[in-house]
Amino acid sequence: MTEDRPVAGPLRPARHWSQSLTLALLAVSVLLAGMLLYNRLINPSSFSGTAYPSGRMAPALEGTGEDGQPLSLTDLRGQTVAVFYGFLNCPNICPTTLAALERVRQALPASRRPNFTPLLVSVDPRRDTAAGLKQYVEYFSVGARGLRVPEAQLKQTVRAWGADVQYVDVKGPRDYQVNHTTGVYLVDARGRLRVVWDYTQVTANAARIAQDVLAVMD
Repeated sequence: MTEDRPVAGPLRPARHWSQSLTLALLAVSVLLAGMLLYNRLINPSSFSGTAYPSGRMAPALEGTGEDGQPLSLTDLRGQTVAVFYGFLNCPNICPTTLAALERVRQALPASRRPNFTPLLVSVDPRRDTAAGLKQYVEYFSVGARGLRVPEAQLKQTVRAWGADVQYVDVKGPRDYQVNHTTGVYLVDARGRLRVVWDYTQVTANAARIAQDVLAVMD
């Protein structure tokens, strides 16, 4: 009695290692090209920071300016505005950010500098006064502005920007520490939210941040 057994087909020659390497490199190239294309679609200007979707308007900002007069973000239309949150008793992050934004302003062509406005929004309206804000921002740059949002509106305003503020180590009505988001939000001359940088990006390379500002201005 005979037993039927499957007959093995012809053996395929083993793929040479160079062919496998070529295919692997091709797959990696396709993946990288896809990633670059995706980044170009969501970040067409190749910002160093994180780009926002096209056409997104900046949330409202309203309060009292460093000059004691009413001030809102819409009053700064026509300017490219770098918005960030801070407070006058901030030991390092806030002054370092303001100094970095002044370096960014200086890195712009002279004709463009008047159109760039850093805007410090106080997260400590209980202790920060308009006069104090004026002295603080002008120490770093004559073009910088300060804004004091009423305390009752502050948290809602901050959240609308995707930021946060917390009051910790509270020992009394005017004795506490403030933790806050350290990002810088760039708003174009039409009031659109274009890009956000984190603290390390803003303070590390003024020339690169200035390129982002120029791209938004153009």
